[in-house]
Amino acid sequence: MSLFSSLGSLLTTMADGLDPLFGASAAAVAIVLFTLCVRAALHPLARAAVRGEKARAALAPKITELGRKHRDDPERMRRAMAELRTREGASPLAGCLPTLVQLPVFFVMYHVFSTGSGAGDLLDHTLAGAPLGAHWGGVFSGGPGLVYLGLFALIAAVATWTYLRTRKVTVPGAPGVARALPLLSFGTLVTAAVVPLAAALYLATSTTWTAVERALLHR
Repeated sequence: MSLFSSLGSLLTTMADGLDPLFGASAAAVAIVLFTLCVRAALHPLARAAVRGEKARAALAPKITELGRKHRDDPERMRRAMAELRTREGASPLAGCLPTLVQLPVFFVMYHVFSTGSGAGDLLDHTLAGAPLGAHWGGVFSGGPGLVYLGLFALIAAVATWTYLRTRKVTVPGAPGVARALPLLSFGTLVTAAVVPLAAALYLATSTTWTAVERALLHR
């Protein structure tokens, strides 16, 4: 049995169990519950990522001092900062690990609802009238349009919160990729507009979990 068929069978089983309570939206609820289970399994990685963020924040004064000390020698400054992070165990990209581990799950979800491979009757399910295998049509009128409007509003709110939070923990002298990470949170909004609704629902649930999880871990 392929990975796509395995995921499709799992979601179908969950949807069948939820059908008496949620009817045609049972598959959408199953996707949300499946996503929450994936994120719960990745929680230890998220805790490690937050510890890394705190370690980087603690190093900020030392990194600023190195920047002043070697401002006329950029190459030496980069080497000194890299040595400091290695010595203190504070990787500038540690916070990316939970996202990277999730990517295979997202791509499998995307494939299942884009091609119907292993989806069974999942493509017949809807969320408030919007087919889970459909893409956004560019309008917000009617039931399906309101579903996407609510989904985009949720993702945009979470992306804004993530952007503001990530900017605070990005220390001076960080690599270019690390400095660009705050902007990547808005990429989720663009992705949700072009993938099937089922995959967009996965993204919205996952990013919301991340926001709540980080808020609690940083409390």
